[in-house]
Amino acid sequence: MNDIEAKKFGMFVHWGIYAIPAMHEQYWQRWNIPREKYVKFADQFNPHDFNPSQWLDLAQEAGMEYICFTTKHHDGFCMWNTKYTDFNIMHTPYGKDVLGLLAEECHRRNFPLMLYYSIVDWHHPAYPNIGRHHEIMTEQSKHDMSEYIGYLKAQLTELCSNYGKIHGIWWDMNVPEHKDASIHELIKELQPEAIINNRGFADGDFSTPERDWNIEGADTGTEKHYKMVEACQSVGVNSWCYKKDEDYFSSQYLMQCIDRWLAKGARYLLNIGPDATGKIPLDMENILRNIGKWMRNVRIAFDGIPISKIFDDNSLGAVRNGNILYVHCPEGLSSSTLNLKPFSEKPKNVTLMNNGEKLDWTFEPIVYYRDTGEKYLRIRKIANDILTGPPVIKIEL
Repeated sequence: MNDIEAKKFGMFVHWGIYAIPAMHEQYWQRWNIPREKYVKFADQFNPHDFNPSQWLDLAQEAGMEYICFTTKHHDGFCMWNTKYTDFNIMHTPYGKDVLGLLAEECHRRNFPLMLYYSIVDWHHPAYPNIGRHHEIMTEQSKHDMSEYIGYLKAQLTELCSNYGKIHGIWWDMNVPEHKDASIHELIKELQPEAIINNRGFADGDFSTPERDWNIEGADTGTEKHYKMVEACQSVGVNSWCYKKDEDYFSSQYLMQCIDRWLAKGARYLLNIGPDATGKIPLDMENILRNIGKWMRNVRIAFDGIPISKIFDDNSLGAVRNGNILYVHCPEGLSSSTLNLKPFSEKPKNVTLMNNGEKLDWTFEPIVYYRDTGEKYLRIRKIANDILTGPPVIKIEL
């Protein structure tokens, strides 16, 4: 088993020369920037404050257990020492292998590392940029996918050979829908334990629902079934990279999203975008620290077997681990009482995991069901108004 399969919560990092204009990771395309202007951002990129130890300190404080790093986004700029293009981090004023420094710190801490790689490439002359979604129009393109796949395989070999153990490859934007099983076979040959997502060149190991978009019915099983699901979201409302005037999701909203997915047995990848100096902005840090306060108390509640349709209230999640049932309330509670109809097992103890408080419970029928005598577990006096994060309740049976 890959170490990452047992992990639940990870840090996604979108970082590249697009941090200089600080507008969007797809700045080149969305603002229709001339090629000659965009590529000059590489001449300015000098993230002298980049400190991978501080990044991982923050990740661990947030309760994160692995990291996924963007080695190359759609602009084609490479954040490692690649010999197949000069459009890379070594040809900037910084001149150091960012990925190498991050990988070294990950291995020192035994912190799993996954690598993001965009199949779309606006810079490489062979990639067939013809103006489809997430592409630009360019006269420079040779429209030679076979040549581009050779380039991609050469870079993939570098990434899977030069940076120690890699726990996964996170493809993005196979716009040409090019199929080539040999690419995934190459990954497995070089990194036998690496898992691969479903956006690449063949069936992957896990699906990737993004933001609130349910890609391929990942949470319903209505389409292709995946053994693993990894939902992803960014702390920024408008972008995945550093944006100088960004709007941020609230910590509460993000914790609700995390709770909803993890209670289903999925992983969750939450994205941040360092600025052009390599620092993680304070707003992002504060969001992650708030999530960490909640995650430290409830993390164990995601280990076990997710159970569906156990309660009439479909907004609730449930995870069972031996004689313990963890009840997840990602939408929060509308009152100080939680009615778990039709659950009728008597508990030994009931604990609010957010703060460790022991809770009252009863099997007395509430007024609406007194005539029928229907009884089920009712948990009372929940301090809902003062909690950090959505309530998670531990029921010992």
